[in-house]
Amino acid sequence: MEVKNSENEVYLKGILIPILMKKQQLAIDLGTANSLVIDGTGVIVVREPTVVAYSRNDNKIIAVGTEAKSMLGKAPEGIIVKRPMKQGVIASFQLTKALLRHLIKKSSSRSIFTKPEVMISVPAGLTSVEERAVIEAASEAGASKIYLLPEPIAAAIGAKLPVSSTSGSMIANMGGGTAEIAVISLNGLVKYASKRLAGDAINESIQDFFKEQYNLIIGELMAERVKIDIGSAIAYENPYKMDVTGSDALTGQPKSVSVSSNDILPAILTVCKQIITSIQNVLEETPPELASDIIDRGIVLSGGTALIHDIDVLFSDALGVPVHVVEEPLTAVVEGVAEGLRHMDILKRNLKQN
Repeated sequence: MEVKNSENEVYLKGILIPILMKKQQLAIDLGTANSLVIDGTGVIVVREPTVVAYSRNDNKIIAVGTEAKSMLGKAPEGIIVKRPMKQGVIASFQLTKALLRHLIKKSSSRSIFTKPEVMISVPAGLTSVEERAVIEAASEAGASKIYLLPEPIAAAIGAKLPVSSTSGSMIANMGGGTAEIAVISLNGLVKYASKRLAGDAINESIQDFFKEQYNLIIGELMAERVKIDIGSAIAYENPYKMDVTGSDALTGQPKSVSVSSNDILPAILTVCKQIITSIQNVLEETPPELASDIIDRGIVLSGGTALIHDIDVLFSDALGVPVHVVEEPLTAVVEGVAEGLRHMDILKRNLKQN
């Protein structure tokens, strides 16, 4: 086979054959904790932890995604397991490139003639240097055209808020590394704040709690499990309970303690209260006309942290505004990015591209 200069024609056994090439598009939510991809059919084709494992000696990539996350806290000395994203931005360019290559390869067709066009969600407060790093990593990972869409706009679109109308919509997308808070009107950000703490900060707070209260050292995966299984944002008369295992901080021996959701509530509130303060600050800066819309319609929560039991009740009581959790908190951003790919003409003033 001889490929001509034109990417729409090839020679096959001496015969010129036109090829109808369909532009391949991928929507990517490049999250601090998890990454998701939607292909051109509108289906989520990849859902992987944002984790990469590599060899300490030669920096060779050993595992990406679910396989790499299973190694956290268990890998031998010669293998390093890291998250390439920290607080919503690239912490390691090479690992982020490896992750994106994995996501694109797993999501793309096997055509040798085309490279996918991708749209990636990024925190609204990203600097130009940080934006450039994402674009370069995606380009080196095999993308042809790259667009960056601010995460709060993507989340609002995925939550089916009326972002194109003149009325105000407010969303707080709380993922692993950042809480993206924004008031949106006419397809743009009117006021926003990017708080670089969310689910991961809660995990760390839970780890600190067990060390201080029980002299128990627990790993990141156990802290996350505690948050997911029994974490709540308010106290209960009949709280959730579970046994938590780790290492005794004094002896190093295995140790287990039984705790309830009420016990770990202070660890969760430490982070939630900071997010609430950021929401209050954004509301205070919002024009009165849009603020009245938000008071009437409420605030929408999305992202994995929105799954903490009764977090909407805590936020509503603290803010004095109705608060609702979107139907699918974990997929709102990637679904919004996919919708953004279909309507780039409307969102073009919010997009960064290579």
